[in-house]
Amino acid sequence: MKQISLSQQAYQAIKQKIVSLEFAPGAVINEASLRQEMALGRTPIREALQRLAQEKLVHIVPRRGMFVSEIGITDLQKLFEARLVLEPFAARRAAQRGSERHWAQMEAVLAAAPAEGEASDNEKLIAIDEACHQIIYEAADNQFLSDALTTMYALSLRLWYFSLARIGNMQDAVMEHRHIMDALKAKDEDEAARLMEKHIGAFQAELQSVMMGVPA
Repeated sequence: MKQISLSQQAYQAIKQKIVSLEFAPGAVINEASLRQEMALGRTPIREALQRLAQEKLVHIVPRRGMFVSEIGITDLQKLFEARLVLEPFAARRAAQRGSERHWAQMEAVLAAAPAEGEASDNEKLIAIDEACHQIIYEAADNQFLSDALTTMYALSLRLWYFSLARIGNMQDAVMEHRHIMDALKAKDEDEAARLMEKHIGAFQAELQSVMMGVPA
């Protein structure tokens, strides 16, 4: 198993704190506290924070410090404009280039999902949704596309956590991945792209309903 770098460890840990809102939007980021908590040196923490700044999750203000980026409701439309184009494109490429290994991984992820009618919690569904998207990005076999979508997904995920207390049960939306997976396995590019566009659009409508008072 490949060992990840200290910088990558710091990046993953801090990113999770930001995305899950353990670090609130607008909060000051204290490097010294992070070093103590993670038992890591200055360099990996700073490298991680610089990377998160590039991904718009951290805001660096010269001579003032570093802050968790605010959640801009006005950015919601622009974020999903981009995802509505790039996610279906990634699904097309995944249908072309994905392997049985990818779809076996996706089957395993979805097999852990609650069955219809079973009790479920949105945090577990979030993890399933994220894993499915990451498999599709990998299957698309385009690092530039994967990097862009991973960044956008993290920003979307933070909006999801922000709305979690008010959002409806997302089981049906997450389970749309079963139909997407069937299209991917069949190498049906058009259907995979269509289903992905529908999936992203439904998620956008749900968030808009909660955050902006727009009917879903």
